[in-house]
Amino acid sequence: MKPLARYAALNSYVDVSRALGIEPARMMREAGLDPAGIAVQDRWIPAAAVALLLERSAAISGHQDFGLLLAERRRFANLGPLSLVIREEPDVRSALTILLRHEHMYNEALRMRMAVLNGLATVRVAFELGDQTETRQAAELALGTLHRLLRGFLGPLWQPVAVCFAHRAPADPTTHQRVFGSMLKFEQDFNGITFYEHDLDAPNKMSDPLMRTYAYQFLDSLETPKDTSALERVRELIELLLPTGRCSVEQVARSLGVDRRTVHRQLADAGETFSSLLQATRAELAANLVGNQRYTFTEITDLLSFSSPGNFSRWFRAHFACSPSQWRSRHRNSD
Repeated sequence: MKPLARYAALNSYVDVSRALGIEPARMMREAGLDPAGIAVQDRWIPAAAVALLLERSAAISGHQDFGLLLAERRRFANLGPLSLVIREEPDVRSALTILLRHEHMYNEALRMRMAVLNGLATVRVAFELGDQTETRQAAELALGTLHRLLRGFLGPLWQPVAVCFAHRAPADPTTHQRVFGSMLKFEQDFNGITFYEHDLDAPNKMSDPLMRTYAYQFLDSLETPKDTSALERVRELIELLLPTGRCSVEQVARSLGVDRRTVHRQLADAGETFSSLLQATRAELAANLVGNQRYTFTEITDLLSFSSPGNFSRWFRAHFACSPSQWRSRHRNSD
């Protein structure tokens, strides 16, 4: 199956896009992503769709530094629950070790490796998306975020020995120099940051030894197997694809990098069919959307991929034994 990433990878995407004059919702839909889903940072989406969105956004906006503009807005907390653990590590070495060991918690396509040789440490970044999607912007976002993390530990004046990119230099390197300094190298054989080995032993001033045990216990409670069940992945893709009007078993299979028969077989092993899972997911979403005063019934019709409000209303009545208006009225009275 193709790897997934969390919506947290697109943190600040809406703000940066609008600042550069492009419409984020339209760009996300064209990449096969649900604009409303960005509010749920821990929701899984295809990693290739994230990379594609970043590349298209850079091209449409005319900003080759799009990924770096996102990285500049990254904060320590954007790592999610993992940030609570990293913050309590005693030094930079152990913090990076935790970050690399648990990279799958926020992006299954991300591959980060650290090597130490001749007094220098290098953290390399690569992506395995399962297809040929360009990753220039994703790589710059990842390195920009890693650079900010290292500066958080080592101080705002810290500088790496080199920041290497596999792609060509941008026409305007201003943002790259502002983010990374002058030690930039392009057209290298890897994407990564090189710094002095002694930086790894710099103490973490934020760390509290008494909190470290609790932080590990917290991480263990959140840790999930790398191999998310097929049922969970299909359910998440149904939620993702419904608003696009392209929610079919064929499209889900393509997103997972398998054929439709494999999807049917995996769902059958879990006691489900694609149709039953689609209807159950649609019903769950419908109950929440209709109960929310923010959405009109026409908008809900589109979000759930019905051809008309009338068809949606008939389907809703068949499932909930009342009309959408009656459901909303009851929900309002209950509130």
